[in-house]
Amino acid sequence: MLDNKTLALALISWFCAQFFKVVFNFIKTNKINLSLFFSAGGMPSSHSAFVTSMTFSIALNNGFSSDLFAVCLIMSLIVMYDAAGVRRAAGKQAAVINIILEQIEKQGIKIDTQLKELLGHSPIEVIGGAFLGFIITCFNFIINFYF
Repeated sequence: MLDNKTLALALISWFCAQFFKVVFNFIKTNKINLSLFFSAGGMPSSHSAFVTSMTFSIALNNGFSSDLFAVCLIMSLIVMYDAAGVRRAAGKQAAVINIILEQIEKQGIKIDTQLKELLGHSPIEVIGGAFLGFIITCFNFIINFYF
């Protein structure tokens, strides 16, 4: 498993996406928030980077007409649709519920739990993650081809 380049590239893509979340947040707020490295949501989508890197690596290793590429592509599209659709909607619902909970707490009822609001991704975050995974995989294959 340690020699599996597809897995290694996917993990590197995930790591880079998580790292860029911290960097982009620092550029925006001028504060380092390392907790973003371990969180879902944000720019770029690490889910999209991970599955795009995996899928493109499989395509380059096994061919675009292979059954394995087809399965990876379908799973990748499902993951990215879920990130930008279902999980994003759940995050918006959590934001509304948190507002309702704040109003309830103002009435004197103590509620200790806040729902996590940053669950999903905007379409641009998904595209950004997919682009990152694609670039990392391309870069790796170009280096391996020439060196």
